Amino acid sequence: MRKTTAPLKIAVHDCFDPARETQPCGIIIFGASGDLAHRKLFPALYDLYYAKHLPENFFIVGSARTKWNDKIFRERILGILKDKDKPDPGLQYKFVDHVYYHAAEYSDPNSLKFLSGMVKELNVKYQSNQNLILYFATSSEVYSDLIVKLGRIGLIPKANSVNPWVHAVFEKPFGHDLKSARKLNKTIHKVLDETQVYRIDHYLGKETVQNILLFRFANAIFEPLWNNEFVDHVQITASEVLGVEHRAGYYDKSGQLRDMFQNHMFQLLTLVAMEPPKKFSAQQYHDEKVKLANAIRPIPKAKMHEFVVLGQYGEGKIEDKNVPGYRQEEGVPPGSRTETFAALKVLIDNPRWKGVPFYLRSGKRLNHPMTEIAIHFKKPQHSIYKNLKLDQYDPNILSFRIQPNEGIFLSFDAKQPGPKLSLASMHFGFNYKDLFKTPQMGPYERLLLDCIRGDQMLFVREDMVEVSWKFIDLILKERGKLMPRVLPNYASGSWGPEEANKIIRRDGRRWQDF
Repeated sequence: MRKTTAPLKIAVHDCFDPARETQPCGIIIFGASGDLAHRKLFPALYDLYYAKHLPENFFIVGSARTKWNDKIFRERILGILKDKDKPDPGLQYKFVDHVYYHAAEYSDPNSLKFLSGMVKELNVKYQSNQNLILYFATSSEVYSDLIVKLGRIGLIPKANSVNPWVHAVFEKPFGHDLKSARKLNKTIHKVLDETQVYRIDHYLGKETVQNILLFRFANAIFEPLWNNEFVDHVQITASEVLGVEHRAGYYDKSGQLRDMFQNHMFQLLTLVAMEPPKKFSAQQYHDEKVKLANAIRPIPKAKMHEFVVLGQYGEGKIEDKNVPGYRQEEGVPPGSRTETFAALKVLIDNPRWKGVPFYLRSGKRLNHPMTEIAIHFKKPQHSIYKNLKLDQYDPNILSFRIQPNEGIFLSFDAKQPGPKLSLASMHFGFNYKDLFKTPQMGPYERLLLDCIRGDQMLFVREDMVEVSWKFIDLILKERGKLMPRVLPNYASGSWGPEEANKIIRRDGRRWQDF
């Protein structure tokens, strides 16, 4: 019997630039005893080593104030790697043979000179051509001073040096507001050229985020619809079930606006709304993102309540388990007024998006973990079917699911089989895990590899940092007035404060259900 459908065929066309090959290098991780280095950086570096993406000649130096030595540090890394899904103890031991430790007092010039001498010896031992990656997994208060000291002792060669090269990676948060971000940029540029600076946002390393550009610009059927003629609105949701966990000290000074919106949410917004670059290069890609960011309409102070809702979680249930409220979390002041939830309505003043609202929401202790961008298309202007009213049509929604189960999904209406004319809402899509058999590369793996290759495409440029802070600063200045008098104002396990629904219902819309 003849088949009526053919199996899905995946044609792979490699766009990799052969000039972007990995080169021998050394990697110094400042803050190497911290949570980020242990949970993300060393597992990612080992995964790159396991997949043979690291250059053959490499070394890693972990540096922190903790009084460890090479032996203790290697044992701790082996302890992290033993539970990975790539069990290969022999390879893990070979990996840690490339790892060293330097107990440093960053304020002590002699300590940093010792580090510099140590790196020179390792450069010779591993024939790394003096290429160097500096990864600052510390607070910005530490690295702003540290980067200047490293320049003084000669660990960083002349700015914009091509051979050997130095690439410096800076973790978020990059500053606390616009003023501090500008000061940080100015300090860094005393030592480093912008072409050497890699401000990391791990969301940009996620597979679905990278796919947004290819999906839009490589498929002729979608880009013509990507405008206010066909799009009704866009929703971007980033929800967590976790509370502040062990980050209370940092988070209570930051809040959700600084922790999520200035970086992750702003990046997703500009990525989905930007104009197509004339050429797929890092410079033109960043130029278009910044151009879009500058077109975002500042929220007027007098109308801030119509565009912004803030909240703080209280007690509730997550997966049938009782969880405490934010103020009961360890390390959080009992009377804290820090927001753990924010919902924003954003408008973009350019021809493509004029009149199309973008609704953003992100919070902790929400119903379930989900990060998704949903493009809601307009409904038909009139119904040609006698017994079908327009409100019976479901909108077409194109969703980019960033986590969990990364994938792309499309919903549309179709006739339900049978003698009656009945509409059924259909869903079509894929997730990477099921469709592609090749192992997925994690965001830190991808971004570390790009840094080694000298590719700044998926990192954040100086002007984008400042534009995003400029927008968020306007809200932060009114944060005290925007926070409700009575807190908490949403229960753990819910979808946030009821006031967040009013932002979107006021426009005759509703948040997408998950």
